[in-house]
Amino acid sequence: MRFKKYSFRKKIEIGKKIKKICKINSVKFLVNDDPFLAKKLNADGCHLGQKDTSIFKARKIIGNKIIGITCHNSIKLAKTAIKNKANYLAFGTFFSTKTKKTKYKATTKILNKAKKLTKTPLVAIGGINCNNYRKLLLNNANFLAISGYIWNNKKYKPEEAIKKIK
Repeated sequence: MRFKKYSFRKKIEIGKKIKKICKINSVKFLVNDDPFLAKKLNADGCHLGQKDTSIFKARKIIGNKIIGITCHNSIKLAKTAIKNKANYLAFGTFFSTKTKKTKYKATTKILNKAKKLTKTPLVAIGGINCNNYRKLLLNNANFLAISGYIWNNKKYKPEEAIKKIK
């Protein structure tokens, strides 16, 4: 769950609904950037960017739940996240996206390098759609974080967009 512009209270309200949907569909519910919100919602975990709180502080807040770390396009950041026992490493952006302004461009080489370092799951993010997702999966991405293609798709409704990727 990633909402930047809502109040904490509104995030709680929406988060409770999303959590129910995730539970019905046996999908993990992760909160972006905010371990306090993740704890309040009893989420399965949280995702931390490089400017968010440390993994150590997040662990104190949410305990032994999933914590993923943004590594952009950096093996150095990945090594630090591995050392700090992140549950997954997120790399990107792989393709152009309108969802979020990004400074970092990643290639499949980073996924292949990271896979040689660790068994920690790798997540690819950024501009992923029905035409390019296979390339990432074939180059060691364990998971894909897909937003704009599903929620801002002018051609397909969200459920149709998801089916195109299955």
